Amino acid sequence: QVQLVESGGGLVQAGESLRLSCAASGGTLSNYAMAWFRQAPGKEREFVAAISWSGTSTPYADSVKGRFTISRDNAKNMVYLQMNSLKPEDTAVYYCAADGSRHSWPPLAYASWGQGTQVTVSS
Repeated sequence: QVQLVESGGGLVQAGESLRLSCAASGGTLSNYAMAWFRQAPGKEREFVAAISWSGTSTPYADSVKGRFTISRDNAKNMVYLQMNSLKPEDTAVYYCAADGSRHSWPPLAYASWGQGTQVTVSS
């Protein structure tokens, strides 16, 4: 399984932006669908955005549509989440995940997860 490490989280004010990064090792990300999830205190983990292994499909949760953008740089083995117009309700730990099956879309199951990066948005 590929190993994933997230970075880029932090404390920002409402309306500001952050870009999260997900670095992979032990595998070639270009073969896998990738996604971002988040988990707020006391809540279940929820889907944020995904990107197909080809990069041509990028579904988003309704709550972030139009504000967040997922992208990938296969040459660098990286996936990103650009978050604009952040709101206090975006506060959560954000996780990067990789599909366990190569060249699959929709993804079958996310088999690799990072440790998460904290995003806190103050009002």
